[in-house]
Amino acid sequence: MDVSPILDKLNQQQRMAVSAPTRPILVLAGAGSGKTRVLVHRIAWLVEVEGLSPMSILAVTFTNKAASEMRGRIQELLNMQVGGLWVGTFHGLAHRLLRMHWREANLPQTFQILDSEDQLRMVKRIMKALDMDENRWPPRQLVGFINARKDDGSRPQHLDDRGDPALRQMIRVYSAYEETCQRNGVVDFAELLLRSLELLRDNKELQAHYRNRFRHILVDEFQDTNALQYAWLRLISGDRTPVFAVGDDDQSIYGWRGAKIENIRNFTRHFPDCETIRLEQNYRSTETILKAANSLIDHNRGRLGKNLWTDGQEGEPILVYAAYNEIDEARYIAGRIRQWVDDDGLRSAVAVLYRSNAQSRVFESTFNENRIPYRVYGGLRFFERAEIKDALAYLRLTINPADDASFERIVNHPPRQIGERTVDLLRQIARTENRSLWEVAREAVDSGEFTPRAASAIGHFIQLIERMAQDIHGIPLAEQVEAVVSLSRLKDHFRAREKGEQGQARVDNLNELISAARSYVQVQVEEMPDMDELSAFLSHAALEAGEGQGEAGEDCVQMMTLHSAKGLEFPLVFLCGLEEGLFPHQMSVDEPGRLEEERRLCYVGITRAEQLLVISYAEQRQLHGQTRFNAPSRFLRELPPELLEEVRPKVQTWQTSHHASGSRNTPKRSPHAFAQTESGYNIGQSVRHEKFGEGVILNAEGSGSHARVEVNFQQAGRKWLVLAFARLEKC
Repeated sequence: MDVSPILDKLNQQQRMAVSAPTRPILVLAGAGSGKTRVLVHRIAWLVEVEGLSPMSILAVTFTNKAASEMRGRIQELLNMQVGGLWVGTFHGLAHRLLRMHWREANLPQTFQILDSEDQLRMVKRIMKALDMDENRWPPRQLVGFINARKDDGSRPQHLDDRGDPALRQMIRVYSAYEETCQRNGVVDFAELLLRSLELLRDNKELQAHYRNRFRHILVDEFQDTNALQYAWLRLISGDRTPVFAVGDDDQSIYGWRGAKIENIRNFTRHFPDCETIRLEQNYRSTETILKAANSLIDHNRGRLGKNLWTDGQEGEPILVYAAYNEIDEARYIAGRIRQWVDDDGLRSAVAVLYRSNAQSRVFESTFNENRIPYRVYGGLRFFERAEIKDALAYLRLTINPADDASFERIVNHPPRQIGERTVDLLRQIARTENRSLWEVAREAVDSGEFTPRAASAIGHFIQLIERMAQDIHGIPLAEQVEAVVSLSRLKDHFRAREKGEQGQARVDNLNELISAARSYVQVQVEEMPDMDELSAFLSHAALEAGEGQGEAGEDCVQMMTLHSAKGLEFPLVFLCGLEEGLFPHQMSVDEPGRLEEERRLCYVGITRAEQLLVISYAEQRQLHGQTRFNAPSRFLRELPPELLEEVRPKVQTWQTSHHASGSRNTPKRSPHAFAQTESGYNIGQSVRHEKFGEGVILNAEGSGSHARVEVNFQQAGRKWLVLAFARLEKC
């Protein structure tokens, strides 16, 4: 068989990975080394050369975008339709299993996915029923507790409060939450995976079926798997199905949300007879950038080990800018961006990366002042917007009236004279009688327990949802969405409530939802022939929430956190705020494991740059309402000095004095040591600062609002201070 079309255009290590024997394989794929190409070509190899059916391959990714891209590239490479191919995210594949085996999973056929906001609303409702104070028990903290326990594979009955009253109360909320979800026929994201794991674990017949069906499993971004995902993979693979895992332990940056770097580090131990293949040739960055990244990450211990290299150009030095403060930092970067654009560069080729979301404020303000278009990557996405979630709640209720989260969201939205007291009474009855809000509401109209006005309003709401369900039956998806949006009167509501552009923007988004339904193509797979198009669309919306880049706008600078930047690449990258306490974060400095993850995050930031990398730090920074005087980040010191170029050399007032014991820098007055600065201070003059006490001016530079001095304080040591903010007193 001619295998050249599959192996053509692959380098030696990529070919080794693609054509490896069908046994457990760990591919350590460095940044920019072509891991997606390897995954796609591996699937093609298994089908064309090893003779596997596409239906016997399971490929797991971490984003719907990656899954869609992989599916398209496989289809193109094999020149065949692969509609039945099991390629998707963990949550997407788990959802597929539960839809096919809803009876065995003890779910209603019309179960819906509870998104993060609806999950929070449900927890708040449960807390209210349990008479819990939200000030003492933050609802988001309880949601986090529930999700973390599910990610660990733990149900409420598995948990031991160990005599801790606080933990006992959290378990109580978790238990009530589980009962409510089961009664309402809804599942949250963590439940998708946990319930599908339990389904396969407890149903030996289904377990055997899928272990026999899937002859090969491929996993992307393996370093990002959490305990539950890893258990899910090991359960499906069993002892016979080989796993082809692609990942990079040096890019494991999601420990804070449950990812276990131990999964990739222990892969060879958990999967005997495993072969490890390293992809180290980088096709993205210059040699200078790669040398810096290699040097930085080499400070981490316990690495599986690899060294990125390129046969491309050496590239420009990495620029380092020492800013006076965060405003100076932002102004410098704005100036560099203007220069880039003047040299015919695209703004969309520029990324500004930062450790904390709070850092974006000054950049946004500065870019606005300089008329530099920008987009904050990771802002509110389409399916997360309030008006879209409102419309989806109406649609969900037409399919599954027992969905309490959707009921609560829209029962009085737009306002229809159903007050909070009425809704509270509905909740109490529903909880006492263990029924859904919809059932209770239908009977409330004639029960006499509500005022005539409240009963009438509830009745009109019930009639509205029933009319919607009747009107949309049997018509095309886009017309269903359009009819529900129209009958809900959401557009009129937002036009009246929010005048001007904001209200119109919400209306435009509702119109865009109709367009999304019109362009939606349901993925028909043989295992889910009975799933109607609206249910598929609603599941698609829930799974897509929180992903994607939002709308494609004009050519604009991309701003994002370092965590958001993973997987992306840009010709010009600004890596900002490299200061101790900020990056690495203060909470990570004293914990070796967390500090190493911070270093991996910095490694990710460096390897986003293709041509030019600019690193900046501020000697004084206003952040979170406080003034910080942080030292430059240790990560800067871990980069080879010969690869760096300081953008703004400091004015030297230090001379080198050599001693028998070696050389050290000692302060000596230069010829201009007592020259007066532009602000009227003398070098050598004694000054007092309200925080640092008394000191002596050693150095001065800059002018106007950028003027600053270096002061040697008796207690605090040497500090650079911007005169415009320092408020120094002459002694």
